[in-house]
Amino acid sequence: MKFRLIPALILALALAGPVAAAPEIGQPAPDFSVVDTQGQVHSLSDFAGQTVILEWTNHDCPFVVKHYAPGNMQMQQRIAREEHDAVWLTIISSREGEQGHVSPEEADELTASRNAFPTAVLLDESGDMGRAFDARVTPHMYIIDADGILVYMGGIDSNPSANSDDIPGATQYVMVALEEMAAGLPISNPVTRPYGCTIKY
Repeated sequence: MKFRLIPALILALALAGPVAAAPEIGQPAPDFSVVDTQGQVHSLSDFAGQTVILEWTNHDCPFVVKHYAPGNMQMQQRIAREEHDAVWLTIISSREGEQGHVSPEEADELTASRNAFPTAVLLDESGDMGRAFDARVTPHMYIIDADGILVYMGGIDSNPSANSDDIPGATQYVMVALEEMAAGLPISNPVTRPYGCTIKY
């Protein structure tokens, strides 16, 4: 019996395909093709020549609420888009039936009710995009430069709490990185520790 199972196991592993490597700073970011709440498909290649910010979210996560309730996430979205001409993509990778999963209509209602300002909200129900980026928590943040190179990944800020009162005293990593990029400087903290709720793949 043991010897019969081994070939079957080998076949199963072969069919599963290679495991995707985790993304690396200084290397091309993984491409993706994910539909948004309006039914439009977005790919990384669509934004060639622009800075792209990825924000993984789950509206039920207290760490996400920490940044949306006082308007910190919305402020960063607006600064990124209006002052840095960046693309901001909010990604929902919760699978159907899991916490954070929403319909396109529900996602749009959340965007409107919170006065959020993303370029688009992507519905990654399969989790393929999240896994390609090794996104683990909400919020998990990434910055891709105009050449498609991953230049930042990690937390939105330096204080891993769920308390909005801690925001003013924290280093806002995404905002600092955008300012450094605009000044032609290397990003001082290209990799930081993300914190939040685990993504419900």
